[in-house]
Amino acid sequence: MEDIEKTANEKVSEENKTPQESENKRKPARKPYYHNRNRRYYKKNYRHQGKKNDSSFSKISIVVPLYNEEESIFPLTNEIIKVVHEMGINYEVILVDDGSTDNSLAEIKKVIQRDRRFKFFSFRKNYGKSAALQMGFRNVTGDVVITMDADLQDDPNEIPNLVKKMEEGYDLVSGWKRKRYDPFIKKISSRFFNFVTRVLSGIKIHDFNCGLKAYKKEVTQNIKVYGELHRYMPVLAGWEGFKITEVVVKHHPRRYGKTKFGISRFFKGFIDLITVMFTTRYIKRPMHLFGFLGAISFFVGIIVNGYLSYLWITGGYLSNRPMLFLGILLIIVGVQFFSTGLLGEMMVNNFLSDKEYEIKDKG
Repeated sequence: MEDIEKTANEKVSEENKTPQESENKRKPARKPYYHNRNRRYYKKNYRHQGKKNDSSFSKISIVVPLYNEEESIFPLTNEIIKVVHEMGINYEVILVDDGSTDNSLAEIKKVIQRDRRFKFFSFRKNYGKSAALQMGFRNVTGDVVITMDADLQDDPNEIPNLVKKMEEGYDLVSGWKRKRYDPFIKKISSRFFNFVTRVLSGIKIHDFNCGLKAYKKEVTQNIKVYGELHRYMPVLAGWEGFKITEVVVKHHPRRYGKTKFGISRFFKGFIDLITVMFTTRYIKRPMHLFGFLGAISFFVGIIVNGYLSYLWITGGYLSNRPMLFLGILLIIVGVQFFSTGLLGEMMVNNFLSDKEYEIKDKG
């Protein structure tokens, strides 16, 4: 009897419920913020931070020098944020405005307001890419430093590949733009420049001037970049004993603005190459360079004048022989080269200190 009354009461209760209540009872409660694609349930306070960091590096610093790139700043920074979040690694981005004359600085400040992991420095005038990179290197705090251009030709999606290559124990990983989207003259001059640099420096990579590179922090702290030496960073690092390699990276056509490449930069590049070769190979042993050149000049002059002396002894005439003056000139130049080398050696010996040698490890 009691069971019959209980069943009757339940039916009356069901009849008195509103349609919405009945619908909620029949339909199982769903957990909030269901994501169909990844099949996960997220909490209300969920904020996407990417996957767990599997890298041995705790933080990366991205240095972006720029000059008149106002249209590229927002697309570039958005792509950087997306890529680094997917890596799941702590990061900072340093934007260095090299004295832009457009609205680049205003666009940079908008980015800073949106994300405090971005920092910026703005030069009062244009000092060049090397100065901008050096400013960024001074202020990085990450274990790995990534450099890239702001013109959207360098692909931020290559950052994980650079970091992955660094995991193999390299100190500097340079990008190689195997397929380039540049003007014809820039392609040809770049190939010639890279070939000459590769032969003279002995660093076996294909693209020295690629803006997309990864460095260990100690590399950026031990190499001073000035003038136009940014394109020779692999050479400078190689001669300091750092381990260098390269990876193929994507290159995109320029979307906005115009290229900063000019024919004058081509000639300046080779002058800087001579500077790099001297400062890396002979800065601590100048006599090896000047002594070698002096020896060649001196002995060629001796041979020329010896030959003319033989002609004079055997009855020849020297009054109309320009070779006599050439021989004398070569001997004088040889002595001057020797003197320069000796002066250089005295200066090196006077200022040499233990700071000239980089210590990799000690126990």
